Amino acid sequence: MKSGLQRRLLLLLLVPLGIFALLNIYLDYRTAGNVAQQKDQQLQRLMPLLADSVVAPGITPGAAPLLLLAPAVEDFLKGRSGATGFRISDADGEFLAGESWIAGMRPNTPEPEFRSMENQGITYRIAGQRVSTAAGELIVQLADGSDARQQWVRSIVLKVLLPNLILVLVAGFAVNWAVTRAIKPLLELKDAVARRSPRDLSAIDPRSTPAEVQPLVSALNRLFGLVNDQAEGQRRFVADAAHQLRTPLAGLQAQVEAWAQAAHAQGADGSITLSADTIIKLRSATRRTSQLASQLLALSRADASTVAAQPTQWVDLKELCEAILPLHLDAATHKGIDLGLEAQAVQVSGSEWLLRELLSNLVDNAVKYTPPGGTVTIRCGPSADHAGHQALAAPPVPEPAGKRWGVFLEVEDDGPGIAPQERGKALQRFYRVLGTQGEGNGLGLAIADEIARVHHSQLELSDARTAGGQGAGKDNGARGLRVRLSL
Repeated sequence: MKSGLQRRLLLLLLVPLGIFALLNIYLDYRTAGNVAQQKDQQLQRLMPLLADSVVAPGITPGAAPLLLLAPAVEDFLKGRSGATGFRISDADGEFLAGESWIAGMRPNTPEPEFRSMENQGITYRIAGQRVSTAAGELIVQLADGSDARQQWVRSIVLKVLLPNLILVLVAGFAVNWAVTRAIKPLLELKDAVARRSPRDLSAIDPRSTPAEVQPLVSALNRLFGLVNDQAEGQRRFVADAAHQLRTPLAGLQAQVEAWAQAAHAQGADGSITLSADTIIKLRSATRRTSQLASQLLALSRADASTVAAQPTQWVDLKELCEAILPLHLDAATHKGIDLGLEAQAVQVSGSEWLLRELLSNLVDNAVKYTPPGGTVTIRCGPSADHAGHQALAAPPVPEPAGKRWGVFLEVEDDGPGIAPQERGKALQRFYRVLGTQGEGNGLGLAIADEIARVHHSQLELSDARTAGGQGAGKDNGARGLRVRLSL
C-alpha cells in the first residue's frame, strides 16, 4: 500500500509542485528582464540630456569639455552614488571626462548601443551613443550598476533556487504527512484483513472505512457472504454424510459383532476357523469405517468459524480425563497395556465436547500404536511455570484482568513414536507415518490439532520421557511419543 498508492499520490502532487517552482523561477527571470528593459529605456532617455550637458569644447584639443549637467542626469548620478557613472569620449573613443574605468565604446551609427561590464564586483549596464554636441561629435556613455537581470543571475542560487528548493522539500514532507494520514484508514483496513484467519469470513463494518472505499468493502462483504455460504454448505454436507453413515454402519457393526462372537464359539472345536477369520476381518473393516465416519463428523464440528460463535465454559480437565479413561480401558486391557492417569484438579476456559474429542483421539491413537505390554499415561495439571499455583475444582473466582494461569493436557506412550522430521506431516489429514503398524485413518492427530487451534494453542509432539524403560516394547529402541496441549 505504502509503495503503491502512497507513492503515486506523492508523485501526482509533487511533480506539479516542481513544475510550479520552475515556472516561478522563469517568471522571476521575466520580471527581472522587464525591470532591466526599463533601465535600458531610462539610460536611453538620459543619453540626449547628457549630450546637452556639454556646453563648450575644451580649452585645448584633447582637453575635457565644459560641462553643465542637466538636472535629470545629475539626479541619476547622485541618486545611485557608487553604482553609476558617465564617460565622454571624442569621436575616436579617447577619454575626455567622467570615469576612466568605463571602457570606451566606438558606435558606428547614431543609434544607442548597450553592453555589460564588471568593475570591483559590480556588474554595470552601459549605454553608449555617438552624438553631436556643442563641442562637436562626441561619444557619451552612462553606466548603471543596479541592473535587475544581472543581479538576478548573480543571486539565483541564494534568492531563487534555494528558496524554491526549500519550498519543494517542505511541501514534500507536508504532502507525505497528509497522504499518510489520509490513507491511514486504508492501511488499517489492509492490516485488519491480513490479520484475519482464513476461516474468518465475517463482514467488515463499512462505517469504519472512508466513503470512497465503502463500495469496495461492500463488494468484499458480498464475496465473504458467498464464500461463507459455500463453506457452510460443505460443512453441512460432511455432517449430514457422517450422520447418514453412522446409522447403517452401527447396525452393520452390531450384526458383525454377533457373527464374530458366534464364530469364536463354534471355532473352539476347530470346525469353522476360516469363516471366523473372515468374519473377524469384516468386523475390523466395519470398525474402521464407523470410526472414519465419527472422525469426519468431529472434523466438521471442530471448524473454527463454527465454534467461534459458541460460548466458552469452564472445563475441569481432571474430570474430563477420568471420564475418558474407562472408554479406552477395554482396548488397553485386551493388548495388555498399562493405561494410567496422573491428573491434578485444574480448569480451563474452552469447549468441553471439543476437548473431550481431542483427548479421546489422543488416547485412541496411543492405545492403537503402543505395542502389547506397553504403557499409556494421561496427564493434566498446571504448567511448569505455574506449578506452585493450585487451580480449584470449583468454578474459579474471576481473576484480575490480564492474569492467566497456564495448564497442560497430555498423553504419553512408549510406542514407536514419530521421527522429528515427520511430526509436522503427522498433523496433516489422512497422513500416516511410513512403516506404521496397526489400523488407522490418519485423522486422529489432525482432529486434535484442529481443536487445539480453536483454543488458540497447538499440539506439541516430542519423545516420551519414559521411553526405553522396563516392560515389553521398551527395550527395542522405541522413542515413544508425548503429545502435549498447553492452555
